[in-house]
Amino acid sequence: MAETIAKRGTRVSLVIRDARVFDPSSGVDARTDVTIEKGQITSLAAVKGKAGGAQSIDAGGRLLLPGFVDLHTHLRSPGREDEEDIASGTRAAAAGGYVIICAMPNTDPVVDNASVLASQAEVAESNAAVRVAFLGSISRGLRGEHLSDMWDMAGSGAVAFTDDGRPVANAGLLRAAFQAAATVNLPLSLHCEDLDLSGAGVMNEGEASALLGLAGIPCASEAADISRALEIAVYEDARVHIAHVSCARSLSAIEAARRAGASVSCEVTPHHLLLNDSAVRSLNSNFKMNPPLRGEADRHALVEALAAGVIDCIATDHAPHAGQEKETPFEEAPFGVIGLETAFPVLYTGLVKSGEVSLESLVKAMSANPARIFHLPVPAIAEGEEANLCLVDVEEEYDIDPLAFFSKSGNTAFAGRRVSGRVLMTIAAGRMAHNIL
Repeated sequence: MAETIAKRGTRVSLVIRDARVFDPSSGVDARTDVTIEKGQITSLAAVKGKAGGAQSIDAGGRLLLPGFVDLHTHLRSPGREDEEDIASGTRAAAAGGYVIICAMPNTDPVVDNASVLASQAEVAESNAAVRVAFLGSISRGLRGEHLSDMWDMAGSGAVAFTDDGRPVANAGLLRAAFQAAATVNLPLSLHCEDLDLSGAGVMNEGEASALLGLAGIPCASEAADISRALEIAVYEDARVHIAHVSCARSLSAIEAARRAGASVSCEVTPHHLLLNDSAVRSLNSNFKMNPPLRGEADRHALVEALAAGVIDCIATDHAPHAGQEKETPFEEAPFGVIGLETAFPVLYTGLVKSGEVSLESLVKAMSANPARIFHLPVPAIAEGEEANLCLVDVEEEYDIDPLAFFSKSGNTAFAGRRVSGRVLMTIAAGRMAHNIL
């Protein structure tokens, strides 16, 4: 099995009454009741009476969506459980409507062999609130020198390989990694960055960095490395997923590779869709991430690409940090922000309500599309399907408060933002993972 299913709790039996069921991948948009028996959806139809004594929840016309899938989550376990662990990270995921998350391997020890992966899967079976899938590293210890034990990790359930946070700078090693991954029919997920071009940069290179006197990271750093990686992928006829795209030039490289026959998918984060580098003028380190927030033209290009389907999916790149680490001068603070609990409300408020992206496009990019990229179970609201869904009140407005997070960390780029779209309930793998009704 490619993903670990949490074993906490029993499979639910209930009737969700009067919900607006919206699942574009299943072709469903109807106001109706949904019956779930022992974790499986058995009916999408009005239920009369007490439904055989099953528990009932009155949705009151609220939005019932297929649960979300995140291909890019840092759970910090093992090694930095003060920042996050599997229990807290998956509770945060459930509170955000996620039913499957993919854990990155840059832990301590690194997930570069089957034994570490298996131990993490065992922890997830006991402690996770939602499904957890694991990525193995491309190189041993993330050092970019020798391939990890990719074959053994594939046998232990790895769904992809990545050195996320670090590019695979050695082109020969990258080619060998594509070849090795092909033997187990798994993709590489690549953090693309030319470190020589990035240098000591801490934010986007542009007008804002010049005004602040901070070293910048040019878009060319990302776009050039994406072009290099995709040239190798095309030559090897390999599957490749490009992580956290942030620049218009990167999108051009991806489209060119697709025209050349590459099997390439890509993701974008909520913060790159909604924020630009002007936010860094506050010198708040919660706006420091890698890749950095780019200029407004690049942000707008990302939104257009998402709406047009050029960008396949949205991933949070949830990267928890301890408070004291972020409470340092901007130049010294670590890169990274969290996003599991805020992704849907900030995107619904910032893009769907504004009319820039349809609700259909957003839901597909957060649910079915990412699941298909890594060959994970696709959440679907249909008879016979396992219940993986979330109930959202898109009318409720609230201010994002890091103190209310389930995550151990509070380093969000959206603190204090007024949003609509609170997740009220999440059922993952047929089990109740989150419920504040």
